[in-house]
Amino acid sequence: MNQQSSDRKFANTLARGLNVLSVFRASDGGLSHAQIAERTGLPKPTVSRLTYTLCELGYLSHGSRNDRFRLGPSAIAMGSVAAVSVSFVDLASDAMQDLADATGTLALIAVRDGDRMMLVKTWRPDSQPSIWLEPGHRIPVFGSSSGQAMLAALSDDRFEQLAPDHDLRAFRQDGYAQLLAQGFTIAPQPTRYARTVNAVSVPYFASEFGEAVAFSCGALPDTLPDARMLDEVGPALRDLVRDLENRTGHVPALARRG
Repeated sequence: MNQQSSDRKFANTLARGLNVLSVFRASDGGLSHAQIAERTGLPKPTVSRLTYTLCELGYLSHGSRNDRFRLGPSAIAMGSVAAVSVSFVDLASDAMQDLADATGTLALIAVRDGDRMMLVKTWRPDSQPSIWLEPGHRIPVFGSSSGQAMLAALSDDRFEQLAPDHDLRAFRQDGYAQLLAQGFTIAPQPTRYARTVNAVSVPYFASEFGEAVAFSCGALPDTLPDARMLDEVGPALRDLVRDLENRTGHVPALARRG
């Protein structure tokens, strides 16, 4: 996220405060001022003012002067309200866990967060080793199957707001062609942001966000080679999302692209 904006309607101070909240991860045992500054790229004096204000409002908390900061009751309450309002996550939860167990992959849902995809829910296979990415982790839009699935189903207007270059346009078009042909996307080898993870994704239009989110399965390349993504995991994930669309009365995400 850009720390500054030339848009007169854009509240930079609010954006910085929200950026502070967004860097906390489920595995963190609290963060120091220095860690928050490192993750946000903000100067320490700015971080100090923001954390003081967020603590006063209940969005952050810390036990003593030298204690680490943690998300406070206001942030937790907001997260609980958001979780309840996004009903499709709960509807898909059992099926995603079953898919993770059956395929030995990490199943997840990712949403667009600027030029990155943020994981909002993950399902780890039971009693099987797998990669582990936690909710709140962010991966690039360009080079990830999650990003490609989302872009392929994104409306033309919203896509143009990203100021796409030639590579991003080609990446989106490749995803669109894959969705038409097979119903899921696999990021082309030359563009993959990480060589240590293979993944397959399917878009689902989330009316709560007004655009598609990505349902994905990922694993190490030796566990999930391209042939297995094409023949097994991709079709299973596609069928899971189609069933969810039927249950929620949603048309396929690609049909909503302008």
